[in-house]
Amino acid sequence: MTMDPTRSSTGHLEIDLKDLIEDLGTALKKQRSGFAVFIDEMQDLDDELLGALIAVQHHANQEQLPFFVIGAGLPNLPGRLAEIRSYAERAFDYRIIGKLNLEAAREAFAQPAKSVGQSYSNEALDMLVEASGMYPYFVQEFGSAMWESALGSPFSKDDAEAAITLGREKLDAGFFVARWQRATKVERRFLQAMAQDGEGPSSTGDIAAKLGKKPTALGPARATLIEKGLIYSPEYGHVAFTVPGMAGFISRQELQS
Repeated sequence: MTMDPTRSSTGHLEIDLKDLIEDLGTALKKQRSGFAVFIDEMQDLDDELLGALIAVQHHANQEQLPFFVIGAGLPNLPGRLAEIRSYAERAFDYRIIGKLNLEAAREAFAQPAKSVGQSYSNEALDMLVEASGMYPYFVQEFGSAMWESALGSPFSKDDAEAAITLGREKLDAGFFVARWQRATKVERRFLQAMAQDGEGPSSTGDIAAKLGKKPTALGPARATLIEKGLIYSPEYGHVAFTVPGMAGFISRQELQS
């Protein structure tokens, strides 16, 4: 594979990346091969890099070059892409990865235990599935907590209660608090008002009423919370937490304070 070393050196990210992918993609296409970039938490990329990736993917699609940006992120990612480049929706295919179904969640808990000769009582399994909300990462966390806290197999109701307590402590100390600490005092009051609705979504008008403010006064806090990836707008006039369980975490903080 030969490439022109004088290209991709203008110092302009979008132009250089486009030249690089054009040369690389053309060469790989002849070899019936391809090149992919995998990005997690894609919504956190800076505007320049995100814009360049969108533009280059769009160009690769038009030229039928074997280059693919494969990204994962929070529910606000499609909106973020569209803000950077209005044609982003034409450059990508979108797939929504939600929570597991009931059967898959039960299997995710039960199968690892079964593989080493251990098992759950039906009651314990039901409790963990409910506590996890069937959210994949929470299944992993509560499953790990069960292995740490269980006294013996089959895992009992008491084992499940201990695992749920331990799992929530770990999530609160890491997963949730990392998000909570990103919010200012004003933004936290916004989130606390949202948390009163449970998992939501929440009407921005209702949030304003709870805080004793006009909806327009909440615009700056709403915008920065979306920018920080803490909330997103699933429909006009409404907001929701980007991760499940955030409302419960906020409620637990209020009870402890």
